[in-house]
Amino acid sequence: MNLLATVIGDVVSSRHVGDRAGMHRELAALLDRVNADTSPVTPLRFTVGDEFQGAFATIEQALRATLRLRVGLLPTADLRHGIGFGAVTVLQDEPRVEDGPGWWAAREAIDAVHDAEDHPATRWVRTAVRGEGVEAAVAALLPLRDRIVAALDERGCAILAGLLDGRAQREIADDLAISPSAVSQRIRSSGIDALVLSDQALADQVPADGLTE
Repeated sequence: MNLLATVIGDVVSSRHVGDRAGMHRELAALLDRVNADTSPVTPLRFTVGDEFQGAFATIEQALRATLRLRVGLLPTADLRHGIGFGAVTVLQDEPRVEDGPGWWAAREAIDAVHDAEDHPATRWVRTAVRGEGVEAAVAALLPLRDRIVAALDERGCAILAGLLDGRAQREIADDLAISPSAVSQRIRSSGIDALVLSDQALADQVPADGLTE
């Protein structure tokens, strides 16, 4: 058994997405891109319908990957994620079948997100983490992150996605046909700067052979 950070994700209100086939293609390409950028132990892949799963060596990697996934699919559709931490057993290699407390914790986490969405005060919650030894500070970070992302418009998501990809503000401004000062202003006023700072802090905790920068 290996101790891993497991991730279960799916699309929020997927039945109401107009072009479901187009959304699926966009999400599939996004999973491939995030797999290439984050080097998961078990690559993110679809399981049933629009649900996908993957596993990472550390919680930090899982947190960074789930932010990129959510921001990358907006505004086409929103994603929810359950992150677990615990022992994982490989039952079968081809096709890959895994089991264990790590996956049970991820399922418990995504169920908690579903429950939160049923209450008006927490309907913007999109991420939860469960598992033995998970620090309270990690769980406390996620509602703050989810709330900031929920308040971003399409342009804000594009700016955040560009910064997470390591792009310069001027390059992002050119793509959006706005001034660099407008990009800078949006970063400061929307909380994007805090998200990027948090993401960088998580990157500092990833082992050298973990996330690809």
